[in-house]
Amino acid sequence: MARYSDPELRSKDLRPLLKLLPFLAQYRKQAAIALVALIVASTATLVVPIAVRQVLDQGFNAANIELINRYFLVMFGVVLLLATGSAVRLYYVTWIGERVVADVRDALFSHLMTLTPHFYETQKTGDVVSRLTADTTQIKSAFSSTASIALRNAVMLIGAVAMMIYTSPRMSGLAALAIPAIVVPLVVYGRKVRALSRRAQDALASSAAYAQERLQGIVAIQANTQEPATNLAFGKATIVAFEAAQARTWARSILTFAIIGVGTGAIVGLLWFGSHEVLGGNITGGTLGQFVLYALFASSSLGQLSEVWGDLQSAAGAAERISELLNETPAITSPLQPAYLPLPVRGEVQFEHVDFAYPSRPKTKVLSDISFTAKPGEVIAIVGPSGAGKTTLYALIQRFQEANSGSVKLDGLNIDTLDLEVLRNNIATVPQDPTIFSGTIADNIRLGRPDASMDEVIAAAKAARVSEFAEKLPEQYNSMLGERGITLSGGQRQRLAIARAILRNAPVLLLDEATSALDAESEALIQEALEGLTKGRTTLVIAHRLATVRNADRIIVLENGKIVGQGTHAQLMKKSPLYSKLAKLQFSVPLI
Repeated sequence: MARYSDPELRSKDLRPLLKLLPFLAQYRKQAAIALVALIVASTATLVVPIAVRQVLDQGFNAANIELINRYFLVMFGVVLLLATGSAVRLYYVTWIGERVVADVRDALFSHLMTLTPHFYETQKTGDVVSRLTADTTQIKSAFSSTASIALRNAVMLIGAVAMMIYTSPRMSGLAALAIPAIVVPLVVYGRKVRALSRRAQDALASSAAYAQERLQGIVAIQANTQEPATNLAFGKATIVAFEAAQARTWARSILTFAIIGVGTGAIVGLLWFGSHEVLGGNITGGTLGQFVLYALFASSSLGQLSEVWGDLQSAAGAAERISELLNETPAITSPLQPAYLPLPVRGEVQFEHVDFAYPSRPKTKVLSDISFTAKPGEVIAIVGPSGAGKTTLYALIQRFQEANSGSVKLDGLNIDTLDLEVLRNNIATVPQDPTIFSGTIADNIRLGRPDASMDEVIAAAKAARVSEFAEKLPEQYNSMLGERGITLSGGQRQRLAIARAILRNAPVLLLDEATSALDAESEALIQEALEGLTKGRTTLVIAHRLATVRNADRIIVLENGKIVGQGTHAQLMKKSPLYSKLAKLQFSVPLI
């Protein structure tokens, strides 16, 4: 997989923008209207020098007053046409830009939702968010204002050059001598601008990622009085981003200077040459005026194209960063032809000779030859020292990770033959550190089942004892929670997670120290709720406190990724040295 920071893998042109054309293709009608309006406005502009030539050649005298009036009357009509065409072009091009960016953001976010947790463990979330926000905003500029300016000036340039040739082929030939002096810096410096644009965007994303990470850990920063050091580090990151942007701006300024200087200098030279042509009787003064106006149009268009070229380079850099994410392949996907779970789903979970090692450490086995069956309705506890592989079992059951060998089955079907949504819809989880989103209490409970009614939400909340704190709030279940549930205690967050699981009502339940953050009184209440929740469904419980799982149907003891004991609490106290040791460390009196 290509790393985002590798500069050798980045192209030197605008081709990344072409990858976004499928998003634009959906709006052919609007694009056609904008193009027609562009041509109308450009044609109206190109008509002006012809009228100027006729007025100059006819002369300003009383005999020609009617002719001049007619010309200027026509000019008013041309101006109206120009204004109308420009307004229509601006509206549709801007509309397309906004719509395309909205579609790109939707597609990118939807794709990010398919990537496995492993991707987010290896990438900075701030950088990913920067691509979703700042880079798509850069794309909006390219598809709206920048594209509008570029297209208008491209059409004007072509039209002006064509009219220059028609007006005076000889002077047009002289003007052509300036083209290499304009094209060379456009190509050479254009590549440099794009490379610098990419570097500036990467630097900005890096500083944003640093800021997001530190803001999320603000309590740890303040508790350790690291505000000055954090401010200093962010200041350095900001300076790096500024210097990268400054280098890009300098390169764009040099490019603009070269193109406008050469273009305008060429016009001055042509005006000098044309003056001699008029004095020699080779052309009329009106012809010279017409040619010079077209040359000015061409020069102005080139100058503006040089400016928007830099914007397009920046947009290409942003498109490349977005494409890298869109090209990121999910490590785990649903099969093309998934198997169907027999209904009703019983919830039998089976591990058969499962081996697993994390992709980042392929030679270090986390699980080795794991085999066990959790029968429907059975409560299985999984215990062992930290790092024994308990949480990894849960990741395998939900297919957040894939077994290297062996198989994991649900109701006799290998889970890698099932659609991911179907598999996970039949599993409810209560993690040790539940994720709480900004929103209401009801919204957070509904994460378990978004279509649940408020009555069902309240019933789940009462079963999980969420009602004890929710109903004391002014807005009750419509009370807003802070980001990551910052306004809640650890126990309250866990009760919300339990309410989600109750609402989900799935045949398989995974509990990871679900009562670890509760005080003794709350734990007793939640244990009662959990006993009701586990009835009729297969339950796997990760436990560090053995007192919470003494009544499990079966306890599996893990050590160094291997099963070293299975049985009830009483059986393991007699035959499992590790379990007996853990129990004696936690209980003042052996419980047998």
